[in-house]
Amino acid sequence: MNATTILAILLIVAFATLGSAKVAAVPSMRARAQHVGFSAAAYRRIGFLELLAVGGLLLGAYLPVIGALAAAGLLALLGGAAVTHVRNGDGLREVAPSVVLALASLGYLALVLGDLR
Repeated sequence: MNATTILAILLIVAFATLGSAKVAAVPSMRARAQHVGFSAAAYRRIGFLELLAVGGLLLGAYLPVIGALAAAGLLALLGGAAVTHVRNGDGLREVAPSVVLALASLGYLALVLGDLR
């Protein structure tokens, strides 16, 4: 198992979990949505985008360019998440997951793009 596969699995597990919870509007996700000023419907849409990215990462095993596009989309979502947390005055504990997952997405993207050369 190589680093690209390990990062893909990490991202797939993380975003399948988070995206599913947002789409299902579980109580903790509704509370997070309210905390950052989003409606439950908006948070569901974000969850749907996360699940689409999971599909893209899965397809990336066969079509690396799709995986790269999925990772780029996750970077955009995670950048927005980090900015939203900072604007709401959240501390490191709330911002760190976005940053860590963004770094994992960036690492995956760099590896896939390196393989596409």
